[in-house]
Amino acid sequence: MKFNKDKIAILGCGNIGSAIANGLVKSKMYSKEKVFLTRRDLNSLTSFKKDGFRIVSNKEAIENADIIIIAVTPQQIDGLIDEIRIFVDEKRHLILSVVSGVSIKQIKNKFQKEVTVIRVMPNTAIAIQESMTCISGDNKSKESLKIAEEIFNQLGETVIIKEDLMVPATALCACGVAFFLRAVRAASQGGIEIGFHANQALFMAAQTAKGAASLLLKSDTHPESEVDKVTTPKGVTITGLNQMEHNGFSSALIKGIVTSAEKAQNLYSTKD
Repeated sequence: MKFNKDKIAILGCGNIGSAIANGLVKSKMYSKEKVFLTRRDLNSLTSFKKDGFRIVSNKEAIENADIIIIAVTPQQIDGLIDEIRIFVDEKRHLILSVVSGVSIKQIKNKFQKEVTVIRVMPNTAIAIQESMTCISGDNKSKESLKIAEEIFNQLGETVIIKEDLMVPATALCACGVAFFLRAVRAASQGGIEIGFHANQALFMAAQTAKGAASLLLKSDTHPESEVDKVTTPKGVTITGLNQMEHNGFSSALIKGIVTSAEKAQNLYSTKD
């Protein structure tokens, strides 16, 4: 099935929806006048309207665009689908859902029609085209997966995974942004304690984290092989690492990711 990608709508333009909108425009894949944004309180999108985006009702968004991104919370999706069901044409519209914990089957059942649904899990770095976005579909969605991949490849990196891994992807990639930001913040606080001004310490910590991540992505190496290059016998690095591990650094991060995944599993409740 071919979908018209000329215009795109984002239903539920909160933090992640706004990040997607900004990222799409920065990528130059879409101009602002071809991005339709909705939210329960349209007044909260005034700045987007002044900036040139199309701020419309859900009905108008669906009438104007074939690619529909649903970016509401799990608690809001039932009400949204009840509202838009009548306007969605299964032969025309492609639904890209970024709603955590809601399966393709559950969404289709709620629409009560064989609409094409792709699940997408980006993170807020999508606003600067640096998202790690996970994508999944069912066996009938190969062409639709390519469209989703094409769109979100403009906004960072993508990986296609099995749908049963989408909840874990939420914890590792979407929640993961906050986890790594907290690590950067902690490093900058350590920098302040050893003598740097706050803004300088934050810049140094953030750039160091960026460099560390880039080493892994560009060199295709394992973290420990890079750690080994920095640690020397009786050196300062290994002393600091061991102190962190004694206080549960790795264990805390692992436990945080696992706990978030468990929480994400129960965000949406239904009998379907």
